Amino acid sequence: MPRTIWSGAISFGLVTVPIHVVSATEDHSIHFHRVHLEDMARVRTRKVCELEDREVATSEIGKGYEIARDQVVPISDEELRDLPLPTAKAIEIAGFLPREAIDPIRIGDGYYLAPDGQVAAKPYKLLRQALERSSRVAVARYAWSGRERLGLLRVRGEAIVLHAMRWPDEIRDPSSLLPPPVELTDEEIDGALALMDTMTRDDLEGDEFRDTYTEAVAELIEAKREHRQPPAAPEPAAESGQLVDLMAALTESVSKAKQSRGEDGAHADVHEMPKRTAKKQPAKKVAAKKTARKSRKSA
Repeated sequence: MPRTIWSGAISFGLVTVPIHVVSATEDHSIHFHRVHLEDMARVRTRKVCELEDREVATSEIGKGYEIARDQVVPISDEELRDLPLPTAKAIEIAGFLPREAIDPIRIGDGYYLAPDGQVAAKPYKLLRQALERSSRVAVARYAWSGRERLGLLRVRGEAIVLHAMRWPDEIRDPSSLLPPPVELTDEEIDGALALMDTMTRDDLEGDEFRDTYTEAVAELIEAKREHRQPPAAPEPAAESGQLVDLMAALTESVSKAKQSRGEDGAHADVHEMPKRTAKKQPAKKVAAKKTARKSRKSA
């Protein structure tokens, strides 16, 4: 069993559910040590006091808030733990919302909430079934690691999952990152929808959803351990340097997606696309005139 990260209770009105919090995810990434390349010895980070110029033990290290360059206020873990917050010992549910009302960008890491003993079994199941039948999620407040947080409770199978959430002011405004205004034709939008239909999946199973990076790193380590050459990297596709014909790219993408699923993609047509008639003018000029005549839509 994974270790308990935090113990407390879920506060649900006047109902209290004693729980243990454990991590819901595992890290399967390959981690490296920092080494001295000349002799492969470990390179470690040492904790040195700037004033005394000596390495200090962990027991000598604490937290401090810098008010000014020459003034630091020490804060102990005990003082943070004993803050007068109702959420210090409980995950306090503040309200319930439809699942789709939560912007996914605000949702962080997930944790399983395990009932703490037989006394918690019934209220735990009550909350889980209420969330499931209502198709809602709970938004709660809780305090961990020296700060109060916002959380989301949802059902996963027979368990209740707590997701850390970001406060509204922690989400950056993306307006400065948006592209300049562009116009799209109906055919281009229909082409994108046709590609989405072709790529729609029922689950996340399959080779497309494997962690190929970690597999490649593991193969590299194994090759070096056996003193053989690692697999060669694939050649990158040559860039033409020309503007992409969006409709042609969409049509070809639909064809390739069908072929990858074992369908007949040799004659893939984008849904609801009008057939183009051959004319004497160059294709680029024809496309430009057709675009100008069409009613425009914003992206």
